[in-house]
Amino acid sequence: METNIILAGVGGQGIVSIAYVIDMAALEHGLSFKQAEVHGMSQRGGAVQSHLRISSQPIHSDLIPRGHCDLILSVEPLESLRYVEFLAPTGTVVSATEPFVNIPNYGDVDRVIDTMSALPSHVVIPAERLARAVGSARAANMVILGAASPYLGLPEALLEKGIIDAFRAKGDKIQQMNLAAFRAGKAAGAAYRACLAAGIPSRNARVLVGRVDGGTLHDQAIAPWKQVFDSSVGPTVHELLASGTQGRLPGSPDLPVALLGATGSSRDAVAALLFQSAKA
Repeated sequence: METNIILAGVGGQGIVSIAYVIDMAALEHGLSFKQAEVHGMSQRGGAVQSHLRISSQPIHSDLIPRGHCDLILSVEPLESLRYVEFLAPTGTVVSATEPFVNIPNYGDVDRVIDTMSALPSHVVIPAERLARAVGSARAANMVILGAASPYLGLPEALLEKGIIDAFRAKGDKIQQMNLAAFRAGKAAGAAYRACLAAGIPSRNARVLVGRVDGGTLHDQAIAPWKQVFDSSVGPTVHELLASGTQGRLPGSPDLPVALLGATGSSRDAVAALLFQSAKA
């Protein structure tokens, strides 16, 4: 087996921690890895990227040829687009949706994310929102690692062991928070893919999975959520989910079923229904 990964983000987003977890899991699994130097860490907020290659056979170069990258794993949306030319035809992009605006001409964020969403295989989720729900936005890197975990070819147990090792010096509380972030990211990634498969547009899917408690959306909830977004209250629901209003939503079908009965209701009425059972 061989998996070619590009890690991307900006300085301070924890790219080195992601690389460490993957590297340790690969070694525990009896695989070899080569990793190019992580660039950009000399300036916090500067662009960061690294090539990481995992294989069951000897690896002769630590750089990934253009067109041969299996996975772009990015904690910042614009940074993920820098490396799309490296992506293999069957490759996948996994990225956070929250921008780190470190240049004056960053561009329209929605357009950046929509460009990623047009790729054949992608997962884009609000990593910071999911990370804050488990304790700290700083764990967004572990959320993205969790969302990317199905594409790594490594056992989940070994990735979780790598997380424990990576944060051992910071104590049990930080270890458990980062494990929770990893699990929320894995659940949110699965929910996002399920939403797309059901015909829910990416713009709706990504705001929804960022709100669901633990990132877990029940299978039975997906069809009614699609009906909600297709209904007259769909635009209002999307606006509210994308807003700064606090609260996490249950992953069960009860809430979308209730929203389907709110067709024609005012924005305030929809908001009250949407967030009445939300956790703080």
